[in-house]
Amino acid sequence: MVFGRSSRRQRPVDPVALKILVAGGFGVGKTTLVGAVSEIRPLRTEEVLSEVGRPVDDTDGVEAKTTTTVAMDFGRITLREDLVLYVFGTPGQDRFWFLWDELAQGALGAVVLADTRRLADSFAAVDYFERRGIPFTVAVNCFEGADRFPGETVRTALDLDPGVPLVMCDARDRESVKEVLVSVVEHAMNRASQRREHAPTS
Repeated sequence: MVFGRSSRRQRPVDPVALKILVAGGFGVGKTTLVGAVSEIRPLRTEEVLSEVGRPVDDTDGVEAKTTTTVAMDFGRITLREDLVLYVFGTPGQDRFWFLWDELAQGALGAVVLADTRRLADSFAAVDYFERRGIPFTVAVNCFEGADRFPGETVRTALDLDPGVPLVMCDARDRESVKEVLVSVVEHAMNRASQRREHAPTS
């Protein structure tokens, strides 16, 4: 003992690692979001858009986009000393959706990133997570020059359940993205708590 205190150092806390998916339509800002929040250099699997893919890649509203994710984006963020999030961005085009099932394995929850200029592109991601019972938050990426709509208007347009969180964000801004991820974690934890409360007792 030294001055009445143990000389042993406290063991470092082993952080809990949670997996979060980021999904949404083509060109909605998934790669930007992962890159904005990641504390490590994000892993990206992007390819240049080609003339061959032009007939199947709808670039209306995102004409300046020159690359596309073909497998996933990956980043990491430490929210607290004991909580680390691994963030996986999914590819947006229909032809890569077969990868979603693998990426979704073990996910705590998801972000459905939406663009009000192409809101219908979010339907597939919303349906995907609803069908699989994966908790998700809808984050509206507020692009410059895009029309702004009240949250309830977007909620109605996407036909979201009342319990699904919907937030406005800037996918380029780290603090804005952190708020989105915190919303996902809190929503998933609340869902898990509700399931435990309603679970039948033996």
